[in-house]
Parts: sequence; C-alpha cells; structure tokens
Amino acid sequence: MTQNTDRRKFLVATAAVTLLPALPSFAQSDEQAVVEMLTKHPTDSKLRNVFFPRITSVQAGQTVLFKATDRSHNSASIDGMIPDAAEEWDGRINEDVEVTFDVPGVYGYKCTPHAATGMVALIVVEGEGKLDNLEAAQGVRQRGRAKKVFEEIWEEAAELGLLEATST
Repeated sequence: MTQNTDRRKFLVATAAVTLLPALPSFAQSDEQAVVEMLTKHPTDSKLRNVFFPRITSVQAGQTVLFKATDRSHNSASIDGMIPDAAEEWDGRINEDVEVTFDVPGVYGYKCTPHAATGMVALIVVEGEGKLDNLEAAQGVRQRGRAKKVFEEIWEEAAELGLLEATST
C-alpha cells in the first residue's frame, strides 16, 4: 500500500511540474507579468516561434514585460485587436519591451517577422468594459498559421472564463 501511495504522489507531482508551464499567466495586481519570446516552446519541442504563455490576464494598470529570451523576435500590437482608447506598441527585434495596459479589453499581438507562422498571442485586461472590443478583435483577418493559432487561443480563453463579463 505504501508503494502505491508513493507512486501516486510521484505521478501527481510529475504531472504538476510538467503541466504548470503550459498554463496561461494570471498576474496578481502587485506583480509584473512576463511573456517570453521563444524560438522553441519550453515543454513541446515541436512548437516553434512562440510567445510563452500565449494567454496572459492582467488587471488594468499592470505592466507586461515581453522578454527577448531568444533572438529574432519582437512584440507588436495587431491593428484592430486592441481597445480604441489603448496605445499601440511595436517593440524592436531582440529587445525586451514593457507595456502598461491601462484600458480593459482584449489585446492581440504578434512577432512581426513570425506572425504568419503563428507567433501570436493574447492579453486580457480585466476591468469594466473588457469585452467591448472582443467582436472587433475576433473579426480581424489573420494570415497563415496565425488564423489557426488565434482560433485555439479564443477557444482556450473562453474555456478559462476570460471572455465573460467582469462582475462589479
């Protein structure tokens, strides 16, 4: 019986360590969220040119650090995929960029040279009106693999409850 209990504990611990990096990032209001720009996914070597995590949830007023972990990547907002009152950003290749998200809503972003290969991601900024630009953001035409990746991202964000109205 002890052997089965030890094995079960080992399997649970192994699963937790393996799956934890794959979960979306939910930054607390007092911490900076970090999104890595990577050439290879940290847990799935078949996935190339990715933001990790690909879905990040922050509170209005929080800052996200886009970390240039691997070379040849940047982070840039996608036209039509940020709230009307929000500021666009376009980070330089190979450089970290910090963006403060003051306006609630959904923000689609890309790596400029790798967007068509699917290097796109989403930030959900919590607060009143966070869904105001959802329909417009989902309606933006994506090219190449980005189309399939965004379909997956929208589905995953909905499953996580990130695309539900914020209660006040």
